[in-house]
Formats: sequence, C-alpha cells, structure tokens
Amino acid sequence: MTSDPDALSRLPVRKTYKLFIGGAFPRSESGRVYPVHAASGELIAHAAQASRKDLRDAVLAARGVFGKWSGATAYNRGQVLYRIAEMLEGRRAQFAEEVAAAEGVTHDAAVVEVDRAIDRWVHYAGWADKYAQIVGSTNPVAGPYFNFSLPEPTGVVGVLAPQDTSLLGLVSVLAPVLTTGNTAVVVASGARPLPASSFAEVLATSDLPGGTVNLLTGAPAELAPWLAGHRDVNALDLTGCADDLALRTELQVAAADNVKRIFVPRHGENWRDDPGLTRLNAFVETKTVWHPIGV
Repeated sequence: MTSDPDALSRLPVRKTYKLFIGGAFPRSESGRVYPVHAASGELIAHAAQASRKDLRDAVLAARGVFGKWSGATAYNRGQVLYRIAEMLEGRRAQFAEEVAAAEGVTHDAAVVEVDRAIDRWVHYAGWADKYAQIVGSTNPVAGPYFNFSLPEPTGVVGVLAPQDTSLLGLVSVLAPVLTTGNTAVVVASGARPLPASSFAEVLATSDLPGGTVNLLTGAPAELAPWLAGHRDVNALDLTGCADDLALRTELQVAAADNVKRIFVPRHGENWRDDPGLTRLNAFVETKTVWHPIGV
C-alpha cells in the first residue's frame, strides 16, 4: 500500500481517441464521439466519429503528399516502412493488451496476433525496392528500340479495413498500398477501432510524411459511400464490406463515376496466410516506355 496521500486521491487521465489526418490528431469537425466496448461488453473508451468533412480533409491531405511519397526512392520507402515495424515492436505489449480486449482472445493469442502484424509489416517493407524488379520487364519489339514496362502507383487509395480484426487485418490491407507508393485514406473497424487509433500514433512518430496515411474511425457504412464517390480518390479497397453485397454494389456503382480501380478480396480471406503479390498488384498501373537504341 502506498503512503503517498496524493496517489490515493489522484484521478487517472483518460485517453481521448481521435482521428489521424495530415499527420495530426484532430477531433471530428462534427464533435461526435461513439462508445467503444470490449468483446466482453464493457465500455472501455469513446472514439471520434468521423464525418463527411473529415473524409474530405483526409483525401486532400493524401493528395497533397502523394508526389512526395511516390517520388521517394523505393529504397527510402522500404526504410521508412521498416521504421514503422520497429515502432510497433517497441509497443508490442500495449497492442497485445488492446487486441485482447477488442477481440476477446487470451493474452497469449493476442501476442501472437501482434507478432504476425509486425512480421507482416516487415514483409511488405522488404518488397518496396524489389517489386518493380519482379513485375517490371524488358519487352522484345520488332524495331530499333528499347521497350520497358514498369509499375507506377495508382494515387490516393480509399481502404475499408476489415471489421472482424483490429490490427493484423488493418496492417495487411494498408502496408501493400504504401509499399508501391500510394497514399491512403483508411476507414478503421467500426466496432474495434482502438488498436487502429494507437497504430496511428506509431505512424505519427515514424518517418512517414504527414498525410501519407489518414485514419478515420466511425461508422463505415456512413463514410464508405462518400469515399467511393469522391472524384479525387483513384482506387478503393472493399475488404471491409466484402460480405455486405448490397453495400458493396452501391460502392462499386459510385466508384464507377470516375473509373476508380476496385479491389474486392476473395471470400473468407485468412489474414494468417501468405499474402503473395495480390494486394501489391491491386493498386499499380503499368507504364510502358519506348526508347530508340543508340540515342
């Protein structure tokens, strides 16, 4: 028992979970928050409930930094992404506690899940300066030319994170978007947002340029239609609504207005499986260059 009378009367500082936009942590412009419950049903926090205006601000931030992030060397992007894995490793115990509460699993199971998320991030960091070598090519042509095909990032990618996994699924959908040079606007799991909000703190203290990742919490069904219809979003990952056929169809129709690239994952995707190249391939364009021989 402590002998310090101040310690006995002290009230703990409750954490306010905010949005992550442009490298900063604003509250929702609407002022809304919503209760977050543990898997046991216990109220554990309140999180900011993003609005349409917050989403527009996030897209603006992602567009503003796209040139800087996509223009960085692939080696540099890999180093920055690896730094994020280092920061995750340093907060491993905190994330294990948050994942255990959010998903209702044992502490040991949560530790395994966090370790998988860290390893997954390292996996994609290693691909940053190797991907173009694997999918790029020198093409044989009938003429005195060199002909090269190279992958380029699509642009600003809207990501609906998985709803049933709080950290590993988020990492698995976000890391490949960044690896190939895209910027992202992510709508986190609505019911399990706290590990995602803490992950935003990891991003903020890494070397990632502000605005490269923008993370929103709230109701995915409310935010997703505005994300799909936004004309400055180039691509959309529908992982978070893959099992909701009506919403998925609505979003695909809205996305067609400016011919967004759409990624719909296979049914029953297992986040523990080897990810392969599927998600790396999803948000790149192939640029072919002709160059005269001898010039």
